[in-house]
Amino acid sequence: MVKRIVGWVVLVPLCVLLILFALANRQLVIVNFNPFMPSATLTQPGFGVPLFLVIYIVLLLGVIAGGIATWFAQGKVRQEKRHWRKEAETLTRELESLRKSTGQIAGRNALAEVDDILGKT
Repeated sequence: MVKRIVGWVVLVPLCVLLILFALANRQLVIVNFNPFMPSATLTQPGFGVPLFLVIYIVLLLGVIAGGIATWFAQGKVRQEKRHWRKEAETLTRELESLRKSTGQIAGRNALAEVDDILGKT
């Protein structure tokens, strides 16, 4: 419930701000990907793109690039997690096979096993 309230408190004002930003920046700009083109040729009439669209696209590309960088940076952690998960599964299977071979009940309570080890009844 708290996540939902926080989501509304954060996301609604953020969406309102983004809409207001888009409405305030509707002028057309010329986008150029050639840094060596003289600026005099940029004043010629041509195809324009709304400024807010350019900013939103750059923002989206930055979020995607950050997500990819984080995914690659966490690769080692994911690999270790897979290793330890496999190790835990192997040890669990080994423990179950040992319990079956000694005749212990597989679903016994861990506290009961500790009591058996300590000799308590």
